[in-house]
Amino acid sequence: MARENDAKEADRDGRPPRPTPQEVAAAEGRTIPDWVRPGLRVLFCGLNPGLYSGATGLHFGRPGNRFWPALHLSRFTERRLEPWERDALLDRGLGITNLVARTTARAAELTREELVAGGRALETRTARVGPAWVAVLGITGYRAAFDEPSAVVGPQERRIGGARTWVLPNPSGLNAHFTLPRLAEEFARLRDEVERGR
Repeated sequence: MARENDAKEADRDGRPPRPTPQEVAAAEGRTIPDWVRPGLRVLFCGLNPGLYSGATGLHFGRPGNRFWPALHLSRFTERRLEPWERDALLDRGLGITNLVARTTARAAELTREELVAGGRALETRTARVGPAWVAVLGITGYRAAFDEPSAVVGPQERRIGGARTWVLPNPSGLNAHFTLPRLAEEFARLRDEVERGR
């Protein structure tokens, strides 16, 4: 009955049905298509999708992931978008990709080799799509992918595929170092730069 209600809900507002625990567990190793189009202002790059995202096919799909509220609180979006609002995100000049495509329970499961290969693939993808900025969500992953052990959150000297580069904190709830207000502050620093056109 609950699944029937979820299906009706999905028909009504576009929200997909909530996956069962078994569906989430079975999502390991899946991939999610990038949300990109030419001329993006910012291409947000997660480290890799979690199992919940793999089960739903939605970036930052787990309830409680702080990406969507941080995007809104930083005024990148005038309202809080939901993980299934792909076109609304793209219409605002914002896209999403990942350093590593495969889903895992935790980003710590990724190998250094996967992150380095993901960095190379991101260079190619970015050159093809041509965003003004690439924002990598996670300093540890950025350091490993681009062999920059001393990088800190914020703007980077490196360009990725011709795009300016910024590193943001990972919005996962597992990142206890950054509260939602602090995340939103970091997102807003990037938004200020994007709006200045620098």
